Amino acid sequence: MLRQRTLQREVSAAGIGLHSGELIWITIKPSEVSSGVTFRRKDLSPVKDIRVSVAKVVNTNLASTIDEDGVTISTVEHLMAALSGLGIDNVLVEVTGSEIPIMDGSASSFVYLLKSAGIKEQAESKKFVEITKPIIVTEGDKWAKLEPFFGFKLNFVIDFSHPAVNETGQNALIDFETTSFSEEIARARTFGFLNDVVALREKGLALGGGLDNAIVLDDLKILNKGGLRQSNEFVMHKALDAIGDLHLLGNPILGSYTAFKSGHALNNALINEIRKAKQFWQIRSFSSLSKAPLAWSKQWSWN
Repeated sequence: MLRQRTLQREVSAAGIGLHSGELIWITIKPSEVSSGVTFRRKDLSPVKDIRVSVAKVVNTNLASTIDEDGVTISTVEHLMAALSGLGIDNVLVEVTGSEIPIMDGSASSFVYLLKSAGIKEQAESKKFVEITKPIIVTEGDKWAKLEPFFGFKLNFVIDFSHPAVNETGQNALIDFETTSFSEEIARARTFGFLNDVVALREKGLALGGGLDNAIVLDDLKILNKGGLRQSNEFVMHKALDAIGDLHLLGNPILGSYTAFKSGHALNNALINEIRKAKQFWQIRSFSSLSKAPLAWSKQWSWN
């Protein structure tokens, strides 16, 4: 049986909020079978829980934000991507602020934390959302779609008119059967343009952003002394965001994701279409590992 997963023990870390600039503590704890991912605002009295689902996503401007009764947690996508990539279904995430800390701008810190806590299989089968018919959303020339595929793969294309970005690959082809999430995807950092950072700070945003947690570009070049971690880091980070955004559906996906210039808003529109169009998907579990997609079972053995 391909089983659900949680952590063996709790793990904690602290980091800076990308937009608030405040120090935020995060503690990730094991959780019960089929409980899903729940975020808990520990800075509030009483505390407030927000269980992840597509219906809870209320804002996709700059990051993915979830809400419960007016209480929000933002910038959840990198942690959600790490949970997806490691095949972890059930955790409680306690946070001392209104956003998940940005860490180094990638998902690698979360991967390290989750691995250090240890991963434990549970006595219940993992439940996939299996795409049975193509689903597509568009916005101008941007689009994103999911199609039937016995596994999980992504084909992501970006289109930035910038010299430094043009020198790198603007297309990422990722198949979880052959690509290691931890080694090839999780390390890709978020990126932004210096002019945009200045404008955001004037609005009280991006107060915690800097060269230690993002790739920053001026009009011509990358400002980070170390440059890129990998040649296709820009597009790979967009794919990382997509993995995290898709996991806000609440279940891992069996399907093929393809996108052109997509971002948080279109990714969220896509999983909302899944929620509404139940004739395009089904819930599927696997009683035997031999019958499960190699993409998922192999991916998690690597991680």
